[in-house]
Amino acid sequence: MDITTILGWALAAFLIVNGITIPKLGNFFDAPSLLIVVGGTIAGLIACYPIRILKDVPKHIGICFRGKGYDVPAVVDKIVELAMVARQSGLLALEEKAGEITEPFFKAAVLMIVDANDPDKVRFVLERQLDDMMTRHEEAKGLYIKGSALAPAFGMIGTLVGLVNMLKGMDLSGGGGASTLGQDMGVALITTFYGSALSNVIFHPIAQKLSVRENEEVLYCSTIIEGVISIQSGENPKYIREHLLASLKTKQQLKLLAQSDGGGEG
Repeated sequence: MDITTILGWALAAFLIVNGITIPKLGNFFDAPSLLIVVGGTIAGLIACYPIRILKDVPKHIGICFRGKGYDVPAVVDKIVELAMVARQSGLLALEEKAGEITEPFFKAAVLMIVDANDPDKVRFVLERQLDDMMTRHEEAKGLYIKGSALAPAFGMIGTLVGLVNMLKGMDLSGGGGASTLGQDMGVALITTFYGSALSNVIFHPIAQKLSVRENEEVLYCSTIIEGVISIQSGENPKYIREHLLASLKTKQQLKLLAQSDGGGEG
């Protein structure tokens, strides 16, 4: 589980509350202002996006809390294992090994080379699937990027509504409106506060975390594509390992290469 999302939200809430001070928290609650900002932002998102994207919001939140789901060093080890099997017994021997793979993309990639598809076709199909996946992820991120823009905008709308009501309510003849000027101005500005908080504490962090998870999945899928193409080409397993590890951090590369040397791959 990735605790950074929870930690960031908790820290932001603590700092905001600490800046307000506990006795004055009541000054920062206004139901109409919340309705304008939160309700308006949700309404704007509903107008911008189809239901197929909106219904996945709980899934997106779950991704933010999920730990790193793609273990690239582990998949490199598995690809090298498959390469050794293919060199010893041929590509058809990988069909049984594919049955042990649970991750759909990896399994489909292995079965494609088992079926003796043209390498260019294999790469084209897998990269097309990767492109489609990235398109879906960009749509999901766009929802929260749009939310981070809409929230401050509706905060400003709420401020303008509050200012108009304040000015309209001023009793210029009796001076009654002047006594509530500070209170009315405070209510008008609360919507700007709500919009900024919603944008920078909720929407933008979610978009950024989804971007991080997307990069992890892209690296995972790209490693698989390069790996299965190398297996189909009959490359040496040791070369395949070194080639695939090029995209990993130096520390991970050295660790896995040491394991490879110790195992005495042929």
